[in-house]
Amino acid sequence: MNCQEGVCRSGRHYGLLVIAMVLFQASGVCASLRVKIDSGMIRGKAGVNPAIRVFEGIPFAAPPVGKLRWRAPQPVRPWKGVRKTVAFGPRCMQRRVYSDMVFRDPGPSEDCLYLNVWTPATSASENLPVMVWIYGGGFVAGSTSEARQDGENLARKGVVVVSMNYRLGIFGFFSYPELTKDSPHHASGNYGLMDQIAALRWVRKNIAAFGGDPNNVTIFGESAGAFSVSAVMASPRAQGLFQKAIGESGAFMGSGPRLHGAEPLAKSEQAGEKFAKSIGATSLAQLRAIPASKLLQEAAKTNFWPNIDGYVLPQNVVAIYAEGKQSHVPLLAGWNKDEASFALFSGKRPTPESLVKGIKSRFGPEAGEALKFYPHSTEAEARKSTEDLASEFFTVYDTWKWLNMQNKTGDSPVYRYLFTRTPPEPPGAMSGKVPLVKLGARHSAEIPYVFQDLKWKKAPWEPVDFRISDQMSSYWVNFAKTGNPNGPGLPKWPRYDANDHYQVLVIGTHTLARPAEHRARFEFLDSFITGPQTN
Repeated sequence: MNCQEGVCRSGRHYGLLVIAMVLFQASGVCASLRVKIDSGMIRGKAGVNPAIRVFEGIPFAAPPVGKLRWRAPQPVRPWKGVRKTVAFGPRCMQRRVYSDMVFRDPGPSEDCLYLNVWTPATSASENLPVMVWIYGGGFVAGSTSEARQDGENLARKGVVVVSMNYRLGIFGFFSYPELTKDSPHHASGNYGLMDQIAALRWVRKNIAAFGGDPNNVTIFGESAGAFSVSAVMASPRAQGLFQKAIGESGAFMGSGPRLHGAEPLAKSEQAGEKFAKSIGATSLAQLRAIPASKLLQEAAKTNFWPNIDGYVLPQNVVAIYAEGKQSHVPLLAGWNKDEASFALFSGKRPTPESLVKGIKSRFGPEAGEALKFYPHSTEAEARKSTEDLASEFFTVYDTWKWLNMQNKTGDSPVYRYLFTRTPPEPPGAMSGKVPLVKLGARHSAEIPYVFQDLKWKKAPWEPVDFRISDQMSSYWVNFAKTGNPNGPGLPKWPRYDANDHYQVLVIGTHTLARPAEHRARFEFLDSFITGPQTN
């Protein structure tokens, strides 16, 4: 009986011990999800993979509302207690522009300056590389909550991933004389770029608490996000806040009316005055009093874009790079094979005659020279040349120019890629009236491959897609870790410079390096775009 009692007593003690251990482990997990940042304590959640801690909707600046509309991002007001950061913050004010953007946030709001962190670190002492994502969307749309840009799978490869919202359209890039006058820097516009830089400052101050290394930060982005990366590299306001850069399909390397570039402050102020008058506003106070939803609607037909404000961008971006004043950091950039394939379906079927007509209209006296670079003797050639020309004036030339400017005036390694895979699509998936698969390796097609997040949508993915995604994400992560994308099990990626004969890594069904093509054509475009301009 005593022995039985002893066994029972021991069993009860063992049970209590197990319960205590479970409670201890649970409290440890809870503690690991709590992080102290400069504005207060936050509590995140475990990811789909419980080894990844996820913090969504962290405010990195005060809500830019009321008198803070069209002001540089202001500090967050500290809070007491523990703030839950387990859901994405609202996306910045925008209309429904792109059908392929699938959001997971509560909707658009002027109160939108939130960021997210995905970290594999189990303690603050791990000092992991950091990757900061800047989304695309033409500076009029986009959000960190897009499923194809989720950072968890990248984080599983040993990096801390951060993404931030930034103001868009009229809320992010409105310039106006009264705003310039009120600014301590005598500048207006570029509030969206200031948001990006403010997020980088937040990373500098806080990322160590998540196990990240504030001295090993890579900024990366696609389309307008890549334009932003090139501009942030050019801005004296951001120097020292990052150590590497990746650009996917785009850069601020245009100038004048021949290509999209940043306008001078005076010109953007004039556009701002014109818009204000068109809606009956005669003062900044009146403009700030307009409800955000109404202002968004009023601005629907007006384009607001980053400018040369004299503060964030003291000069034209091309001039900053030409003078070697940009951040001298390793750069990895490239584009997709069919960037502007939509041009083939936006009007009548391309023909040799339509291509010749288009080139004469675009290039004027230099059309004869231009035609040498765009074959057009058959309909197949005209079709290919039509897409090439549209792609080059869309994002390709800009990106090529960026790589070459960084090579010319920078002192860090440069790597160039070409993404060639046509993603499979669900049956009937369309862009307008065009089946998506017909658009090939179109603009933005690489995003879910980079984030190793192909399953963000149901599609007939093949084993080769998962292999490409694993390769691409590994190259990006390796570059973030060391400034060199190469690593075990990956095809060698040579540097893009004269010593390696300007090699490009082709990422697709067969990933391999090859010499860069069409250099003479790009140099012709460069001479045309940077030559004498007329308005």
